[in-house]
This record gives sequence, C-alpha cells and structure tokens, in this order.
Amino acid sequence: MKIPDTFQGRRTTGPLHTSSTDAASVAETQVQSSSDDGELLDSYSKTITRVVEKIAPTVVNIRVQGANREGRRVPDAGGSGSGFVIAPDGFILTNSHVVHGAVQMEATLADGRVFEASLVGDDPETDLAVVRINAPQLVHALFGDSRSIRVGQIAVAIGSPFGFQQTVTAGVVSALGRSMRSQSGRLIDNVIQTDAALNPGNSGGPLVNSSGEIIGVNTAIILPAQGICFAIASNTAEFVAAWLIKEGIIRRSWIGVAGQNVPLHRRVVRFHRLAVEHGVMVAGIEPGSPASRAGLREGDVIVSFGGKPVSGIDELHHHLVADVIGVTTTLTVIRHTEKLELMVTPEELARNNQRN
Repeated sequence: MKIPDTFQGRRTTGPLHTSSTDAASVAETQVQSSSDDGELLDSYSKTITRVVEKIAPTVVNIRVQGANREGRRVPDAGGSGSGFVIAPDGFILTNSHVVHGAVQMEATLADGRVFEASLVGDDPETDLAVVRINAPQLVHALFGDSRSIRVGQIAVAIGSPFGFQQTVTAGVVSALGRSMRSQSGRLIDNVIQTDAALNPGNSGGPLVNSSGEIIGVNTAIILPAQGICFAIASNTAEFVAAWLIKEGIIRRSWIGVAGQNVPLHRRVVRFHRLAVEHGVMVAGIEPGSPASRAGLREGDVIVSFGGKPVSGIDELHHHLVADVIGVTTTLTVIRHTEKLELMVTPEELARNNQRN
C-alpha cells in the first residue's frame, strides 16, 4: 500500500513525547497557577485578619450566677457566653438564654478588665438581651444591613468562650430566611445560617461581614448536624436592642397571621404603583384574631401596614409594637391582582404567648 505524500517523512509525536518548549510552558503555567492561588489565599487571610482586628476589641465574655426557685444563689447554677459592645457608654448585646434568670453577672473585656454587669432588658422571643457595664468610651461595633446579605459571602464568627481570649472562625453564609424557635416557643424569622463553626460559649457573639460590620448575633448550634450554625439577623438585633435600651422590654402587638416572604409580580407592582417588590403572604390565620375579624384571607399578600411599606416579615414585626396596640390601622394587601385596604386593630401579645 502506498503511503500518501502528505505523511511521508513525517514523524508523529505521541503523548509520551513532549518537546522541551512544551515542558517549559507547562512548568510556567503551574508556577503561575500556584502564584495565583497563593495571592488569593493571602488576600482571604488579610480580609479575615482585618475584620478580627476591628471587631475583637468589642467582644466580651459574660459570666452569670443563677439561682434556685426560691431565688437563692446556687454555686453550680451558672454559665457563660459571649456578647459585644454596641455603644461607647457600656451597652452590650448578647443572647437572652445566656443571661435569663441570672442574679449576678460580670463582663470581661478584651483587654482583661472585669466589670459587674446589670440587665437592661431581656427579650426571650428573639433570644436577645442587653446588659450594661459602668465603663465609658468603649470601642463598639457597628451594625450592617442584613437585607444586603447574599448566600456565599464571607461570614466571620467571633466569641469569647469560657473567659479565653477571643476565638475566630470563618466561613460563608450558607442560607437565608431560615426560621427557628426561641426558648419561649416563638418562631424567629429570617435567621442566618452559616458554616462558620461556633464553639461552646460563643452564643451571643457577633457574626460579621468582610467589612467588619455586624450582620448577625450568633445564637445556636444544631448539635446532630455538624457545622450548621445560626444567627439572628442584624436588622432584627438592632431594632430589639434599641427598644430594650429605651423601655427594658418589648411590648408587641399581634394580628394573628402566619406568613412567609414572597416576591410580587412586576406587573402587579407597576399597575398598583407599590413601594415594594416583595410582601408577606398569609399562610395561616388564627381563629378569632384581629386578622380574622379584619377579613384577611390565606393567600393574601401584605404590602403595607399603616401606610408604611412591608416587604418582609421583619418589617411587619417592626410595625407591630406598642404604639399600635388597640389602634385601628390600615392593612394593604394584594388579593390575586386586586389591591385591598382592610382595617385591623392589633392586640397586645402577652409575653408568655407562643403565637406568632
């Protein structure tokens, strides 16, 4: 058989035959790739280090002394947790379950100073509490906007467990919009899920973004599911902390709905000229509740309360406070494609009431 002219005198190179130029090119590519990886890791490390340097001075360890049913101190009834300074005049935010029922508290700052702490306000419904120490001009943390959080972004958890120096873990925001029940039984909405590991004793510590802003308050670990941790969103925490500092408690009103955040169709938003692109869809209504008497139905989407936009459950909760108890208020809803205005009169929610 005659070999075609195009193949005559030509030697093919198999996979095991590589020229020196090709080998050099491969080696250069590997070095470049290794250099790029190193730069990425170095940038990530610098980001975490910068965040820690900014926030760690605000993190405190809180030790509590408990009591028995008669109100007497019990040596073995106590514990500890974390918290962080939110105002220069000594206000500290932590978890309710860390300080609830304590008869004596002390806070250890990052520089080692120890102060007696007093309870300012406690809200078991959101597992948040504020304590205060007599120490002026403290370095304090700043709240970020939890509505801007995106799944996958860096999340850094910092705590001060058992009086040790601050511990730091880093990861990403794993999920948003989670719900979990507080110790009082109330459902806490819009909880942040992260894979930043939390050590025992880190409850009440801050969860921060890459800019060093507070995006959540670390609150729980699901022990059977390793690495799943939760934090109360910063917008909820800032709102609750402000009321606790002002009033010591949070008086809430109640209309009797269970809801979930949903997007609105763009045509509906444009047609009705709504101020929001999301609302709260009514998933359930408590019989005999203010919502039931107002004519609210399952499937309705709440977009405004008292003329104020409602784009999510957090905003609805923010409006349902002491000021509207017993006050007949306009509730704007989207029912199918219609916009309706219903009149609802919120009632006060008892502190031991487990309804949402």
